[in-house]
Amino acid sequence: MSGEPSIFFADVNERQGSFLRRTFVLGGVSALGITALIGRLGQLQVVQAQEYATLSSQNQFNFRMVPPPRGLIKDRNGVVIAGNRPSFRVLVVRDETKDLDQTLDLLGRVLPDTLERRRAIIRDVNAASKFNPVPVKSDLTWEEFAKVNQYANELPGVMVDMNEARYYPFGGSFAHVIGYVAKVSDRDVKAIRDKGEQPPALLFNPSFRIGRQGVEKALDLSLRGEPGGNRVEVDARGRVVAEDIGGSRPAVPGKEVVLTLDADVQNRALEVFGDESGACVVMDVRNGDILCMMSAPSFDPNLFVGGVPTKTYRALADYERKPLLDKTLNGTFPPGSTFKPTTALALLEAGVDPNLTVFCSGSYRTGNRTQRCWGRHGTQNMHDAIKNSCDVYFYAMCNRAGVDNIRKAGLALGFEHEFDIGVGNQRKGLLPSTEWKARTFPRDPVWHPGETTSVAIGQGAITVNALQLAVMTSRLANGKKQLQPRLIKSIGGVEQPSGAEAPDLPFQPAHVEYVRQGMIAVANDRSGTAYRQSQLGLGDIQMAGKTGTAQVRNYGTGSRKSEIWALKDHNLFVAFAPVDAPRYAVAIIVEHGGKGGATAGAPRAREVMRTVLLKDPDMRARIERPLPPEPTGAAIVEDGVVGAAPEPDVVATTQAPRPAPTTTSGPRPYLSEPRR
Repeated sequence: MSGEPSIFFADVNERQGSFLRRTFVLGGVSALGITALIGRLGQLQVVQAQEYATLSSQNQFNFRMVPPPRGLIKDRNGVVIAGNRPSFRVLVVRDETKDLDQTLDLLGRVLPDTLERRRAIIRDVNAASKFNPVPVKSDLTWEEFAKVNQYANELPGVMVDMNEARYYPFGGSFAHVIGYVAKVSDRDVKAIRDKGEQPPALLFNPSFRIGRQGVEKALDLSLRGEPGGNRVEVDARGRVVAEDIGGSRPAVPGKEVVLTLDADVQNRALEVFGDESGACVVMDVRNGDILCMMSAPSFDPNLFVGGVPTKTYRALADYERKPLLDKTLNGTFPPGSTFKPTTALALLEAGVDPNLTVFCSGSYRTGNRTQRCWGRHGTQNMHDAIKNSCDVYFYAMCNRAGVDNIRKAGLALGFEHEFDIGVGNQRKGLLPSTEWKARTFPRDPVWHPGETTSVAIGQGAITVNALQLAVMTSRLANGKKQLQPRLIKSIGGVEQPSGAEAPDLPFQPAHVEYVRQGMIAVANDRSGTAYRQSQLGLGDIQMAGKTGTAQVRNYGTGSRKSEIWALKDHNLFVAFAPVDAPRYAVAIIVEHGGKGGATAGAPRAREVMRTVLLKDPDMRARIERPLPPEPTGAAIVEDGVVGAAPEPDVVATTQAPRPAPTTTSGPRPYLSEPRR
């Protein structure tokens, strides 16, 4: 028995125990997993149920941005000069089209003009976000709208709707001062990013338009408003299947902007310019409000809203009379004789006796240079020189003040300034000085007396713009304040500061009045340079003014006349009215008019001024009241002597005040310049 093997059951028991242990471990792990799964399901369905319900809703619904209606721009009387109008348009959604090229081919058969802009359309569609409709054409006619709807089943991804488009009811009348709106460009986005700012999402909406030039650009943020959104239901592919009206958010319109401009005056100014090129600015001399700021020729800003065709833009840009240039702010011109009141003020402030006379023989010699006068005026004092626009008087007298004092007077009257009127991009022109000469011409840094003679009559290096001329005239007419021009009356109902809140003029009142009397004589003395062209025909209301003709080339011994438009003289005229209680000032520049300030400028100023005065209730009441009976023997007192009055239109204009000299050495003796 001892040799037989023993039977043991330990291995079976070990295998059985190992199986039981594995079963227990796996069962425990499974139990833990099931417990965790049940816990997670409970957390999702009970604890986080609301959160995931919201996320699910967001997957089902999304918002599509709706650009806001742009704020209205109105004139001082509430007339809309930039508004919005309904517009039918056709849109394309790329992700809803099977083949974009094929879709555009089919659309081109219905709307042939879309073929011309095919590349631009494809670029815009590709740049748009997913399922975002891209406008292909706006301002559909009713026939075009009906056609697109008729073939809707054959145009997948194409839809039509109605939106609000910017509209300028007066066309070119306000084109430069208001500007226009256009599509957002890459440069617009880059300009914002260059400032370290993040462009708003609104800029990337294909329907949004941004302000370009003028008020539209300067007040773009105020005018654009706040975008809204349409809450739409989408399928798994993001396509719209329904719209949730209750969940949509309306857009907030932009702020309303009211300007100081008057639509009737602005329209009249453009009308009287006809085919001529130039600018017209009208100001209220009591508070600085700008009633008119017109540049001619103009263009229709409505062309730019939907995208102006390249051929049209090139035609506007290449035209020599520059219809795209705002000549009221960006065009600078030599002022010609309209600058002589400034020179006269500088002479008076420098102590020059206005009774001193100069004999005008038609020319004046400075060194080796002979300068011409437009006429032969004989003996002239300052009053006569302003009235007759005598160049020789100012040639002879100007260096008694000097170019720096002339510049000082010009600065006080508003030249070489950029005014805070809410619109930028102004060119401030130039008032030369001895310091400017030394800085600009290092090879010849010395200011020569012969250079002052050119500046004194508004020629040479001096340049101004139309707004500055209007400011100068307004300040002279006001006689007390350095009026600041105001273009923006209110923004969103908030009134903007008045231009009357300004410091006093740095001139003696008697000196300002002397210059004003010279301007009154220009327009009302029978021998004045603009007497015939300046009669308003509005009862007893008279207008004061100053003519100007600025040459653009050196005539030498040649003729002043030229058949080439770009070589003709500029014609200018500045004026204010009424002369007894000034209310309005006007500045006219006719670019290359070639006829003289009295012939080309004064008649236009007269017509614009008539419109302004007739719209003023006080002035209209004055015009319509009965005239007093004709005087039979009115008497005047002059230098203590009573005598019969001359003709009425001479009485009030030729008796210029004679301010005492500002020097302490007493009155200067009567001086007559030798004949030259």
